[in-house]
Amino acid sequence: MRTTDPGLARLSLQIADCTACPRLVAAREAVAGPGYWARPVPGFGDPDARIHVLGLATAPHGGNRHGRAFTGNRSADTLVAALHRAGLANQPSSRHARDGLHLHRAWMASAVRCPPPEHRPTRAERDACLAWLTAEVAALRELRVIVCLGRTAWEAACDWAGAHPRPRFGHGAEHRTDGGLLLLGCYHPSPQNTHSGRLTPAMLDDVLLRARDRAGLDPLDTDLEESA
Repeated sequence: MRTTDPGLARLSLQIADCTACPRLVAAREAVAGPGYWARPVPGFGDPDARIHVLGLATAPHGGNRHGRAFTGNRSADTLVAALHRAGLANQPSSRHARDGLHLHRAWMASAVRCPPPEHRPTRAERDACLAWLTAEVAALRELRVIVCLGRTAWEAACDWAGAHPRPRFGHGAEHRTDGGLLLLGCYHPSPQNTHSGRLTPAMLDDVLLRARDRAGLDPLDTDLEESA
């Protein structure tokens, strides 16, 4: 397994330097406290990823604070605990960028790399940011599945893939893109969804294990001890 990739490293620097959307630049800086990253958040994970986990947008006090996707909030901990149970992460929590988290055959990112006001990016902002998803998918040469967390991430991924008409979102919904990638729908692991029972640990586990299966990964095929 590769631990670094020069192309992905260059892409991460390009993403972090992006200033394409003035409203998002202002928003990410407005919510930032001392020591915050307050820049667009690159993707994170295994360069040999077969599974890409796609959220809607960077959390203002999660990724925007720590500079790593799905880090430092309750949604991140719920997701990473499930990735750990599915053999896709070496530990069950994601607290800060130096906490030792490694992913195995998985990658995490958001469709919008900055925190939008009221968690609602405009269509133009979303579409501008999807250019980074295009570059990421091209660099992740082993990629087979994109798990879309929530309806809006699903719609962003479908529009990015040129799916017309757009297939309906649902937990466990599947759509094969013209490029051969499988889009797999999942309710977002937000506190609202987990506390209400809309998304249970078993439901999240089922989607990630199905992602492993669709990606051609054996449930026991993991080298986390070597990568940790």
